[in-house]
Amino acid sequence: MEYSKDNPENKKRRTFLKTTGKALVGSAALPLVFNINNSFGMKDDILKVGLIGCGGRGTGAAAQALKADPNAMLTCMADIFSDYLDESYNALIQVNPLQVQVAEDHKFIGFDAYQKVLDSDVDVVILTTPPAFRPGHFKSAVQAGKHVFCEKPVAVDAPGVRSVLETAKLAKEKGLNVVSGFTFRYDFPKRALFEKINSGEIGEVMSVLTVRNGGGLWYKEKQPSWTEMEYQLRNWYYYDWLSGDYIVEMMVHSLDMMSWAFGDKLPVKATGTGGRQSRTEEKWGNIYDHFAIEYEYENGAKGIHFSRQQQGCSNVNKAEVFGKNGSAVVDIGRQTHRIQNDSLWDYEGEKNNPYETQHEELFAAIRAGKPMNEGDLMANSTMLAILGRMVGYSGQTITWEQAINSKQVLGPALDEYRWDLEWPVPQVAIPGKTKVL
Repeated sequence: MEYSKDNPENKKRRTFLKTTGKALVGSAALPLVFNINNSFGMKDDILKVGLIGCGGRGTGAAAQALKADPNAMLTCMADIFSDYLDESYNALIQVNPLQVQVAEDHKFIGFDAYQKVLDSDVDVVILTTPPAFRPGHFKSAVQAGKHVFCEKPVAVDAPGVRSVLETAKLAKEKGLNVVSGFTFRYDFPKRALFEKINSGEIGEVMSVLTVRNGGGLWYKEKQPSWTEMEYQLRNWYYYDWLSGDYIVEMMVHSLDMMSWAFGDKLPVKATGTGGRQSRTEEKWGNIYDHFAIEYEYENGAKGIHFSRQQQGCSNVNKAEVFGKNGSAVVDIGRQTHRIQNDSLWDYEGEKNNPYETQHEELFAAIRAGKPMNEGDLMANSTMLAILGRMVGYSGQTITWEQAINSKQVLGPALDEYRWDLEWPVPQVAIPGKTKVL
């Protein structure tokens, strides 16, 4: 569905957003502070929302969904950890108490909690658990007839991506809406810039450079009462079987911009490397702290991705696109959106909160009965990142076809999780030695 700033419904929603305060963005840490506004009246066209995954990102997504539509109501919550759910509920109740109507018997805990949400009468589910759970939760949600907001990435391995593609097809057949967490696609400045790129403003795109260099992230010390499974689940980011490695979990945003610039064409192959130099202690699991990947496309164009997560280094988050007749740049930190060809273009239009816009457009599509489905997009962008991890881990050149057809499964099946499960964590990958095919 196309977003129009002149649409009366969107004008009404923007007015609502301005009166309810600044939205939560990104993977915010708890506790969260929101502005409270109880002045509006609820209507009959309520959309009931269920939250599956109550960490920082899930809490943020739920808050953004409620702020995006005054007639959205949170009625169910699920997580494997009761403390996460309680913290999330206490934060969300501050968004607007009238929109958070979660009874005690609709706060579900455990590995099967997601299914209890799906068995309820919710219309929409927000899937924000660690990525390893996403394919199974997405499949179950669509089978249950629910509309879905699906946080990125949507899988950690190729079998998971293939499952998501199959489920996305089923969602289309059932007329269900599927919106992904690739938030840049909902940012007005980026939409305007990439529309110009895709319409030929800089000519045929021949290379795209994405760079995202940043520091370290959170870590949770192991407690005496935790099993090894609980410890890894609470530190899921640092285990490739749960997160896909940081290139899949976080850098997938940059790779999605690369794909966008190429008109969402798929690469033919990729090569590259990676490793860990600063994040070397056992506490950091088995993921890398830097990657350098080259993607090659059918016309010979190249996509280059550099990233690192290392403390004390300079930071940058940008994409540079080079065409035969000009170039474009997106600098996230500087909020630069520029095209240089025969003239210079800088975005000067309306700004928005893309975290809310994605929910605005999801709810608008549901109400209009005109389904939007980003299943293929979110699966392919996730697979770009998985391919990058595969070539980084192995040091080998790998084709798209080899990667997407890989049978390598990183983690247990959805019904195998239990607190005493001891899942074998692979050693840190060594390029030239580690096998991924």
